[in-house]
Amino acid sequence: MRKLILSIILISTVMLLHAQKNNDLSITLSADQYKQVEKHFSDKERQNSKSRDWAYYKRYEAANETLKKPIKAVFMGNSITEGWANQHPQFFISNGFVGRGISGQTTSQMLCRFQSDVIDLKPQLVVIMAGTNDIARNTGYISHKHILQNIKSMCELAKINKITPILCTILPAYEFGWNKDISPAEEIKLLNDMIKQYANQNKISFVDYYSQMVDERGGMPSEIAEDGVHPNSKGYDIMEPIVLKAIKKFIKL
Repeated sequence: MRKLILSIILISTVMLLHAQKNNDLSITLSADQYKQVEKHFSDKERQNSKSRDWAYYKRYEAANETLKKPIKAVFMGNSITEGWANQHPQFFISNGFVGRGISGQTTSQMLCRFQSDVIDLKPQLVVIMAGTNDIARNTGYISHKHILQNIKSMCELAKINKITPILCTILPAYEFGWNKDISPAEEIKLLNDMIKQYANQNKISFVDYYSQMVDERGGMPSEIAEDGVHPNSKGYDIMEPIVLKAIKKFIKL
């Protein structure tokens, strides 16, 4: 079977090259041949999917094993949180915080790794900022309702394990450079309103970065985020006193 499929692919390639020379790009396969080629690539994609670490469990696996405890707070998030720890490492080190942000991640991926990257570290607090990449559809379409459900699940897991959750607004964005088909400004505002309502109803501390960083378009000014999505050092300077105020209600720094 393998030889047959390889033969079909080879023949198809030769036919394609010949067709290109003659300005004719049509290739004819029998129904049975087409099914075999389709199955070959489908099986290959399935194997590739199995080999991928979809939730990026390995990203912090080694660091988690060697981490010095106790930990005051884990910051769970995406590239904005990851960039924060990279650009302002002293903010985390001096306060006993740990950054567990992964670029591009959605709430579904964060929920998957919440056990290993938050609960197993036994922090006093977890600061959750999530939802930007869900709106950007990085792992496919997801409704605001289900984004919030993932955030709720992280909060419930934290509480069960005696970790105090702190919820944050996601940052404003007028557009996403990697997906310009989406207009995120109003979607972000709506999700932030939903997160705030949930936090208030459940007596969870709520951190509002959004109102301090949004511009007239519903995005972030270039002075604090050159690409309109990821804060620069000035952007993190705005965020730090806001989140510290919330954290200090629960622990001494």
